Amino acid sequence: MSKWEKLINRLYDLDPSLRYEELEKILISYGFEKHETKGGSSHITFRKQGMYPITIPRHSPLKKHYILLVKLAVENIRYADNGGNDDEQ
Repeated sequence: MSKWEKLINRLYDLDPSLRYEELEKILISYGFEKHETKGGSSHITFRKQGMYPITIPRHSPLKKHYILLVKLAVENIRYADNGGNDDEQ
């Protein structure tokens, strides 16, 4: 199993040890763009056309809620990319 597959499995398992950097890597690979505020906030917003923005704090540990937001976004993208067929995981 590749590192990427292991990372996605950890996301799907809602692993509480996931770090901000790992969620950032996942979101960027699924086409999200990273937007930082000029005010120096510790939260980063990720945006993608047709998707709700996802805001994640840069600190660790991350709350389960943030991991769940990324998981749901990935599931929606994979579902849409698969033509609405949810057989692929």
